[in-house]
Amino acid sequence: MGFSQCSVLSATIRGVSAIPVHVEVMLCDGIPSFSIVGMPDAAIIEARDRVRSAIKACGFRMPVEKLVVNLAPGSLRKTGSGFDLPIALGILAASGQIDPQILKNSLIIGELSLDGNVHPIKGTLAFIECAKQNGCSLLCSADVCDYVETKRVQAFGIQSLQSMRKKHFVKLKQFDNLVKNQNRDFGEIKGHEQAKRALQLAAAGGHGILMMGPPGAGKSALASCLPSILPPLSEEERLEAARIRSVVGEDVSDVLSGIRPFRAPHHSATLAGLIGGGTPVRPGELSLAHTGVLFLDEIAEFRPSTLQGIRTPIEQGYIRIVRADGSVILPSRFMLVAASNPCPCGYFGDDRTPCTCTQSQIHSYQNRIGGPLLDRIDMHVDIWRPPAEDIMEQEESSINSHDLYLGVQTARHFAQERQSWNITRKRQPTITELISACAMQGETKRFLEQMANSCVLSGRGIEKVLLISRTIADMAQSYSVEKVHVAEALSLRVQQKCMV
Repeated sequence: MGFSQCSVLSATIRGVSAIPVHVEVMLCDGIPSFSIVGMPDAAIIEARDRVRSAIKACGFRMPVEKLVVNLAPGSLRKTGSGFDLPIALGILAASGQIDPQILKNSLIIGELSLDGNVHPIKGTLAFIECAKQNGCSLLCSADVCDYVETKRVQAFGIQSLQSMRKKHFVKLKQFDNLVKNQNRDFGEIKGHEQAKRALQLAAAGGHGILMMGPPGAGKSALASCLPSILPPLSEEERLEAARIRSVVGEDVSDVLSGIRPFRAPHHSATLAGLIGGGTPVRPGELSLAHTGVLFLDEIAEFRPSTLQGIRTPIEQGYIRIVRADGSVILPSRFMLVAASNPCPCGYFGDDRTPCTCTQSQIHSYQNRIGGPLLDRIDMHVDIWRPPAEDIMEQEESSINSHDLYLGVQTARHFAQERQSWNITRKRQPTITELISACAMQGETKRFLEQMANSCVLSGRGIEKVLLISRTIADMAQSYSVEKVHVAEALSLRVQQKCMV
């Protein structure tokens, strides 16, 4: 017989991206065998039995010659069951049972069942992006539920290997199941006008915020209302956030509908669960909150080592995970919202319920968050329990989500008009750029310098005050930051009564 071969294009997931892989199939004389080489994982090794059964179940002939499948490049570790379909089609093309021309210019992914049906795998949106970059179409399962139509990429699906006999391909339907945003409204929360103002500024400028107060004060309720005043995702942000969710196999319907992610991991989460990790590397909660909100409730209950591990991603907007075979970059540009009790009993600073904790216990509890992380959170706000008469009030709150959202939109639109630095920036502005954007007059600058010295603000603290001041000025549609804006920013930045 000699030998015959065929090469088809597939891909493997690494981090949140798909890396192209050439599946080379060769049939040659020798002892009958079926081997897969090229650093495959266990799922790919098991593909031999799935592929053999699927080929026979669909009426094709399984070659009896020596069969070698090479996954190139050999230095890249491949993972997942998505290589079932390209391996099977490569075998059928190499043995002359299907026309190899129909596989050209296609990126092929899919898992096979024993009867030959093609099942979808995680990461469809990442494979679409990979096909776009390589200038080819996508061939996958017809049952994918997270397909998004993209220019310059055609996508086709097949139900089973039998579809290859009649070359019957199904054009995938674009995702169109729009989800309505059903977040809580700030109008449902009585009182807390100052906290609502702080959250409005946080939403307008993408600032991190720490809410601290006694149990039952409304910290979690306020945080749950925050998505209702966030602007919808842009088209680029939708695809970016949806690709991350697609890779981990989560539902993408809400982000594709423009709703920003809101992730609230439990305080028992590990560092790997937050920043990502594992083999293969899987995105963590920080990446799943990309373009949205990461809410850490009871932040002092998280392991201190876990909290310190998120300091760098907060500033950089991405996570670099280093492994022996290389590094993986995971996006993590999010808005951090945290809530905590001020002490173990929860009532330090409360005027109505005495605190039973010692000063040492209070220090120890708050130090679990850590000074370096606190310094990176833009705003620190005390949340107190509203009076009983405010809670029993029948009338709606004077401030609802609609009113707050209008202020957020005003601030963001004005910031874009200034054209100095984008409020939805992908990087932090330098201190020089920030001072220029604030355009402070001499009196305002002197006031900030005096207060910075009085409050012993660090360089990062001054930068945070400038960022918050610029957002307040944007909401007031002022091209220059005034003294009143700096004063309000300082009141939101300087540690409050709940902090020791």
